[in-house]
Amino acid sequence: MTQPAARDRPREKLGRLGAAALGDNELLALVLGSGTRRAGALALANLVIEHAGGLHGLPSCTGDEMRRIPGVGAAKAAQVLAAVELGRRTLLRQPADRPQLLTPGEVAMYLLPEFGARPVEQFGIVLLDTKHRLIRTSVLTVGTLDRSVVHPREVFREASSARAAGIVLFHNHPSGDPTPSADDVSLTRRLVAAGELMGIEVLDHVILTSTRYLSLREVGRLG
Repeated sequence: MTQPAARDRPREKLGRLGAAALGDNELLALVLGSGTRRAGALALANLVIEHAGGLHGLPSCTGDEMRRIPGVGAAKAAQVLAAVELGRRTLLRQPADRPQLLTPGEVAMYLLPEFGARPVEQFGIVLLDTKHRLIRTSVLTVGTLDRSVVHPREVFREASSARAAGIVLFHNHPSGDPTPSADDVSLTRRLVAAGELMGIEVLDHVILTSTRYLSLREVGRLG
């Protein structure tokens, strides 16, 4: 395979033109640092992007999946995963910033960069004050969501300790389909009922994917 001229190699190109001038594979090649004896860094970057189904698929790749790509060992997999996580965190708001989350869309846009593309299911709550300003988010469980895993006691202990006036439930669907399951709806109704007893309103349950969301409030299945 013909190698690019020295001035057009990713590192030199970045130095001349800035990071924005580089293609996806060139940026990933810089993250990987080097290729193998059989393939250069650019070729290896192309292989990783192809395996992930495009650049947008990288946040959903696990370390084990990355290491199965020929030429990507534990060290390179760790470099890619670390770079993806850094990119994700740059999209998050600073802790001092307390946005007001008034609509399901605003809640989803706040949550999607951090939780939408997670490769395993995570369930958490968004804690809000009386004006629907963010107090914090809290992940309560990791793994398949069902009624036996998420207990109202843990949900409302967290909300009470934060003095939250209301909460939004959320979890992600790694499948990419935000359609709620029967367990999702059943759990939501159980927590809505518990919230009424506790005096802490369950405002919504938002289901996330890497690019989409579904609000149970918007589709009339909250209670």
